[in-house]
Amino acid sequence: MAGVQTAVALREQGWTGAIVLLGAEPHPPYDRPPLSKAVLLGKAEGAAFDVDFASLDIDLRLGVEATGLRPAEHLLDTTAGPVAYDVLVVATGADPVTLPGTADVPGVYVLRTLDDAVRLRPVLAAGRDVVAVGAGWIGAEVATAAREAGCRVTVVEASGRPLAGALPAEVAAHMAGWYEQAGARLLTHAKVASVAEGAVVLDDGSRLAADAVVVGVGARPATGWLAGSGVELAADGSVAADERLRTSVPDVWAVGDCASFPSARFGRRLLVHHWDNALQGPRTVAQNLVLGPEEGPVYDPVPYFWSEQFGRFVQYAGHHADADELLWRGDPEGASWSVCWLRSGVLRGLLAVGRPRDLAQGRRLIEQGTALDRTRAADPSVPLKAAVL
Repeated sequence: MAGVQTAVALREQGWTGAIVLLGAEPHPPYDRPPLSKAVLLGKAEGAAFDVDFASLDIDLRLGVEATGLRPAEHLLDTTAGPVAYDVLVVATGADPVTLPGTADVPGVYVLRTLDDAVRLRPVLAAGRDVVAVGAGWIGAEVATAAREAGCRVTVVEASGRPLAGALPAEVAAHMAGWYEQAGARLLTHAKVASVAEGAVVLDDGSRLAADAVVVGVGARPATGWLAGSGVELAADGSVAADERLRTSVPDVWAVGDCASFPSARFGRRLLVHHWDNALQGPRTVAQNLVLGPEEGPVYDPVPYFWSEQFGRFVQYAGHHADADELLWRGDPEGASWSVCWLRSGVLRGLLAVGRPRDLAQGRRLIEQGTALDRTRAADPSVPLKAAVL
């Protein structure tokens, strides 16, 4: 996504030089969100971008993986040999975290690529026993698809609640019941001790039947290939880009899941592993390359993402901290509700379940740094934009 959008945005901004787009996978570039939905359920064969690379004069080279970088020579090392560049944009994404000791165990899957989805699809189609490890966004979406396909589903989560890394306990607690309502089993405080063919063994000795084990315990920026290049990495392994998405070495930029950036809006460095970031960041890079860094924009977006879980449309915008004030809009046991996070009365983050209007209005208010009237904001019948002080 980030690489394709960078190439397309450059042409849209008037870049007239040569553009080479390298991709490690053999498939034409594709969108990832459908992998855990339509592609996984066999409702679509793929999700290729509707981009005519030839007409845009973009030299698309598939099956070519980056292996190293020599900035002093302006050379990118790849599996197909070195490639010279004047400007390089790193958009290598992230790699899924795997369970130790499972590399050679049959029936263990991750869901990151088109090939991953195609491998897992027949298991779901057969209605088999599926164990998802991790009750994060991917785990919930896999469980949703597997239940829709008629599989018996167990989700194993090491912490005490789903979405533990993203949402506080008082919010996530209301989402735990979604699993049971959908006919899936959610096991919390459950750690995987080992995985064998056909089974997952937990640390309490219990054994779960598993024709497929889908591991969804996070992803790490795919930046190992930059070792020795001089490109500065942050503590989380991401490329430590600046406010315009430049790296620490000249003529090298970074976008998408592999890059973090400083946010003046939220007062910290952000690493955003979501679709919208892979759309917006490339536009900023393209403008800076065409206009020059002195004229180009700073990248400081309001992060946004969505997820479809058990018949619910879940959206989030902004970035909240544990110390932020939490404000409910609606009954969290109902079909639609929202949560606002305020700092000194100013909206910083918003989670919307089945309330897309809240999300759309809240995202704009976060962008504007708007303070809200708490009483009106807590009334779900009052539009958020009408709660502005």
